[in-house]
Amino acid sequence: MQAEIIAVGTEILLGQITDTNSPLVARLLATLDIDTYYQTVVGDNRERLLSALEIASERADLIITIGGLGPTPDDLTKQTVSEFVKQTLIEDQPALDKILDYHQRTQRPMSINNRLQALYMADGQPLLNETGFAVGCFYQNPNGPDVLLLPGPPWELEPMLVKHALPVLAENYQQSGVLFSRVLRFYGIGESRLVTQLANLIENQTNPTVAPYAKAHEVTLRITAQAKTTDAAIKLIDEMEADIMAEVGDYFYGYGDDFSLEECVGDLLINSNLHITAAESMTSGLFQSTLGKVAGISQVFDGGLVTYSPATKIALLDVDPEVIEEHGVVSEATACAMAVGAQKKLGADIAISFTGVASGELEGHEAGTVWIGIAFEDDPVQAFLYHFGTERQKNRERAVMAGLDLIRRTILGLPSVEYK
Repeated sequence: MQAEIIAVGTEILLGQITDTNSPLVARLLATLDIDTYYQTVVGDNRERLLSALEIASERADLIITIGGLGPTPDDLTKQTVSEFVKQTLIEDQPALDKILDYHQRTQRPMSINNRLQALYMADGQPLLNETGFAVGCFYQNPNGPDVLLLPGPPWELEPMLVKHALPVLAENYQQSGVLFSRVLRFYGIGESRLVTQLANLIENQTNPTVAPYAKAHEVTLRITAQAKTTDAAIKLIDEMEADIMAEVGDYFYGYGDDFSLEECVGDLLINSNLHITAAESMTSGLFQSTLGKVAGISQVFDGGLVTYSPATKIALLDVDPEVIEEHGVVSEATACAMAVGAQKKLGADIAISFTGVASGELEGHEAGTVWIGIAFEDDPVQAFLYHFGTERQKNRERAVMAGLDLIRRTILGLPSVEYK
């Protein structure tokens, strides 16, 4: 079976954003033995989209459109595709209820255009959008190729595709059996390094398949198996996971599309009843803000300190001025002193500290040089040196991720690893 992907959006044509959706869709279609020979990008224009649909209909059994399902005037995909396949659009009541409820709860005025997001083709199957409002749609066309409509924002597309669209495609295009997937999450190893270490598994994959995805400062692997039963599919995935763990298990931290490193650490802290605090310099509160995303974290996080200048490190954390004078702000000694000071001030079980160079140069250290200190219960305080890149915000984000992983490893008693 052959599919063609049409990414809709003038911003893609202009190079204002990069299309990361089409490669994801193509990789996941391959798990269903659906080949993708053509990928097209077309702007937000009715006539040009109709032309792209006409061309695709001559060479594909399934046309997948990405984007253009929103409420603005340039979101024309749903209307244009329905015109092409001669379908009327009707409202999906659950999607409309979600839109109405959102505007009521937030006390925002609702434009009539917002209702467009709830429309789908009358003879099609609506697809739930768990993270947005624009409903997707799968339509089996008796007079031409079938059509699958997906939203453009990646955070909306991926959950819809994985949880709703792929099972529908599997049900309609596979003779028998089930499709089952599992997502593994890794921190501390880049996508290229992970793929290199798993090259033999990936190159020789048949069933199950393994697909890597680079996320913000981490990597996920999706293992997908086809089998006659769910139990048989799980067995295939378990075997593949064991092989993966043998190669890169040191960097694994959890499962699932919707899981995160901060949630992993938050759960560990809450379940262990370990109270945490932080002393932040170059991250300037980003660690505490990130940890604050975790539901229930207030049970174990009473607060922390942001001590950007040497003076505030001395005044608020009781860092010995001679430590800073002798070793500098960006140093193992200062990171350790900051962690110990925060632990004593807040009476916490764990204290983590961040000091480094987010951008430019400081004390002879280049951008991306970061020391992270950790004081855990009565254990000797430790500090670890990291070297990131040159971009200020990314260095702050990477430092936070490294700090979270350091906490995770400390609580679980895992050894530190070399980040790759």
